[in-house]
Amino acid sequence: MTNFRITVTSDTICPWCYVGRKQLIAAETLYHELHPSSGDTFSVNYMPYMLLPDWPRGPAGAQDKQEAYIQRFGPERVKMMHQRLRVVGKETGIDFKFGGRTGNTRDSHRLVWLAKKYSPEIESKTIDELFKSYFEKEGDITDLETLRAIASTVGIPDADFQKAIVDSDECGKEVDRAILHVQMKGVSSVPNYLVQGKYQLDGARDPKTFVGIFEKIKELESKSVG
Repeated sequence: MTNFRITVTSDTICPWCYVGRKQLIAAETLYHELHPSSGDTFSVNYMPYMLLPDWPRGPAGAQDKQEAYIQRFGPERVKMMHQRLRVVGKETGIDFKFGGRTGNTRDSHRLVWLAKKYSPEIESKTIDELFKSYFEKEGDITDLETLRAIASTVGIPDADFQKAIVDSDECGKEVDRAILHVQMKGVSSVPNYLVQGKYQLDGARDPKTFVGIFEKIKELESKSVG
């Protein structure tokens, strides 16, 4: 029996991190369908990353999402990105929308870290709700009130949210250390996947590709044990 220990490094405003999350979940399901009697398990740990670390925090530091993309990539490339994401979105069950605002994601990562203190299930729901808000509802996840609504949706008491996210910088040091840790490990783009602490993959992968990678890792691990 193999326990696939997967560390996923991602940012809450990265579209391919959202795609990659959907693909990884689908890959776990597919793996179990193909190997129903293996007893293999998956343990997934999410680590934060910030694509816009130098932007000021909060809505005042946010910008129109499309204006920011065009400034960075140019209009033609942005158009191609939208087309590609619409296609991949249909394949993965994501209804990509491209309006709204973008900005510094440190507070959203603090919310994920807070959610982790409750349970893996609440952490997972928080990640899903952040992605859905930003990419499918055009939500401003730099806004603490948007984060408050997400916290309420996943079951975090409002008093806890107020104390940790609004009234203090709780989880901030943990997020900062985690980002520094993954950067020191060589992560410079997201999504990034580290399996068994040594097999590193960059970029989203379709479920079949993920499964093939897991099967190869299981084979390598079995040989090393034998």
